[in-house]
Amino acid sequence: MGIVLNQSLKNTVITYIGFGIGGINTIYLYPVFLGATFYGLTNYITSCANVIMPLFAIGMQNTLVKFYSQHQTEEEKSRFLSFTVLFPLLLIIPMLLIGVFFYDEILFFLSKKNPIVKNYIWLIPFIGLCMAYFEIFYAWLRVHMHSVFGNFIKEVGLRLFSLFLLIGVYYNWITVEGFVYATAALYFLAFLVTMLYAFSIQKPNFQFTIPEKTKDILVYTFYIILSGSVANLLLDGDKIMLNQYMIIDNIAFYSIATFIALVISVPSRAMHQIVYPITARLMHENKQEELNDLYKKTSINLQVVGGLVMLGIFVNINKLYEMPQLHDYVEGVVVVFMIGLSKYFELILGNNNAIIFNTKYYRTVLFLGVLLVIIAIGLNMIFIPIYGIIGSAFATLLSITLYSLAKLLFVVKRLHLYPFTSQTFYSLVITLLLFLLFYFWEFPFHPIISIAIKSVLVTILYVYINYKFAISIEINQVLDTILKKLKIK
Repeated sequence: MGIVLNQSLKNTVITYIGFGIGGINTIYLYPVFLGATFYGLTNYITSCANVIMPLFAIGMQNTLVKFYSQHQTEEEKSRFLSFTVLFPLLLIIPMLLIGVFFYDEILFFLSKKNPIVKNYIWLIPFIGLCMAYFEIFYAWLRVHMHSVFGNFIKEVGLRLFSLFLLIGVYYNWITVEGFVYATAALYFLAFLVTMLYAFSIQKPNFQFTIPEKTKDILVYTFYIILSGSVANLLLDGDKIMLNQYMIIDNIAFYSIATFIALVISVPSRAMHQIVYPITARLMHENKQEELNDLYKKTSINLQVVGGLVMLGIFVNINKLYEMPQLHDYVEGVVVVFMIGLSKYFELILGNNNAIIFNTKYYRTVLFLGVLLVIIAIGLNMIFIPIYGIIGSAFATLLSITLYSLAKLLFVVKRLHLYPFTSQTFYSLVITLLLFLLFYFWEFPFHPIISIAIKSVLVTILYVYINYKFAISIEINQVLDTILKKLKIK
């Protein structure tokens, strides 16, 4: 257990560092060094690759984690590792052959609005393949209790080397066109390094054999492909749709706004790492009352922490877009609000996903997710031609909210669990009142200074009010501990 807690803490720190580097790249460097066109192009290529990645991996990264421990001997485990690495080739090779056969048709479809995409289209399957095998070898490391290295590569390494590449563009060491190819090489390097490290943990002995419980593995794999495809389409599908209706520069505007909004969801990553196994245990032991209590606690705790992050973003967003490098991207302000609200709603559902995926009903919810992806695509087709990137953000807000509501209703009706209390309402009121107080109050200073001052004031007032009204008992206990150590209380 010590290893689990130790690595969870390290992974949490790594995730925050990664987001910090990503913020520097997204807000300060990409817009200035690449420009809207090539920033949009890079984002489009990686988004497309991320969408096809679950198909290339065939869910093996999750299958490996779930079934590895069920193999007893080292020989069985070695055979299973071989299976998870080699089995995806049965789908990857036919998919690539189909892509080559219909290359001209695919090229025309994807580049009819933005001809610049033509020269880089082959990078999409290449990066997708690198992403897929990175995830498989990352899972290889996780089952051997070496998760930190892979997480560092994923969260920090890729963003840090992107920063170095951007500096290279600034000093004319590489061109903006070269940056796109270098990004593809970066994903290949991440896959290669992770693979070699995985092999150093356990040497491979490749042999293609059919493992035991093949039916269970294949059924599970099918639903994981479905789950991964739904999640990635909801995350990146809007950027792909934008390419079909608007010039590619708009993807850059949209990507910056969505990255800012996604910061709201960062607190949930740390909590879910800890809460997921607890949820699984309570459900296995059929402790309904304790599970319901945990559901409420995770909901209000994430609401309070996520509410502070969202508030800090929303009240400062206008000043942020006044900065010279973002001045031409100002249309993204509305996108930040829409995507931010959808992420906030996901937060306040607490450990909703952990509950669902530990029940026998998770397949139903996955099919519901597929339906909502279809709805999201339809909404994008309706709203993008009319409202542009704001239309895409509205389609995403609507589809994610519908999906979250469906999952909430499923848990409430089927499992008789409910996440909200009176504190939920009070937290919403506090967040709304502070937003109205600070949003229209602008300081006549440089944007960075104004953002810093307002953030400090919002944080002090928000934390004080939540503490005073005891919105979250657990957060108050943490604050009491800190105050005692500081000898303030």
